[in-house]
Amino acid sequence: MAEITPSPSAEEAVKPRPEALRADLQRLDRRQWWLWSSVVLVLILMTIGVASFAFPALLSREEWTYSFYLNQAVRSLVGIVLVFSVYLVYQQHQIIRMRNQLADQIHSLAKVQDLTNEVYKLAALDPLTGLYNRRSGEQRLTEEISRAMRYRRPLTILLLDLDGLKQTNDNLGHAAGDAILRGFAERLQKAIRGSDLAVRLGGDEFMALLPECRTDEVRHVINRIEGLQIEFEGTKISCRFSRGWTDYRPGETADELMKRADEALYANKRAGKQEAQVSSSSSPVPQSVH
Repeated sequence: MAEITPSPSAEEAVKPRPEALRADLQRLDRRQWWLWSSVVLVLILMTIGVASFAFPALLSREEWTYSFYLNQAVRSLVGIVLVFSVYLVYQQHQIIRMRNQLADQIHSLAKVQDLTNEVYKLAALDPLTGLYNRRSGEQRLTEEISRAMRYRRPLTILLLDLDGLKQTNDNLGHAAGDAILRGFAERLQKAIRGSDLAVRLGGDEFMALLPECRTDEVRHVINRIEGLQIEFEGTKISCRFSRGWTDYRPGETADELMKRADEALYANKRAGKQEAQVSSSSSPVPQSVH
């Protein structure tokens, strides 16, 4: 499915890009490498400097000459150490500042990513069930039809309609109806494959897109959903549903495919009308939990 791109905002306009973060990290690595290289270089220069002051005195056998050169070497060494210590403190301060800036940028990037995910969920997912919404499902259906035409592979669309949801809302409240919808959506999501797509079309209507699925495999999906019971406030509610599916025919549009699946769904609903009337006009029957 094509990714939903959120509209630009002030926060996104200033968000750090991964390329910029990568460049900052590389610059920080170079600074640290230069700092340690400077340490090694200064140690070498200090060694050479001390040796250059002390070596002439060693060649001279006069004690006062040796003391003079040694005194000069110590003073130079102390001066170099002081200058280099100031340089180290400054460089360490710069590195800490850069690290803090990188931490802030990474935190901002994480916030923007979270915001993007939330916008995507609002645009593509059904807030109650977590399944894809109708718009996303129709977009995916168009893509699957194009893929089926291109590669000549089968495509099956399965429509599901919960029976008696309105009666449940009237008798037990909308919270019970929401629990049924969430439970049914969870069972449907577990019943299909990873390559399939579960969609809530709206209300009590659901759809499953089943690419490269045979008729017997569709029955397996339905069998995994049947027998579902939702527990709500100490009662178990039997979840009954009507179903209808059809295979894609080469050359037909998404609307034509949906129409044939709708016809199969309502044919199944009419065939089960008598049974539904026996079960209190299709209303899910609460049963006490023992």
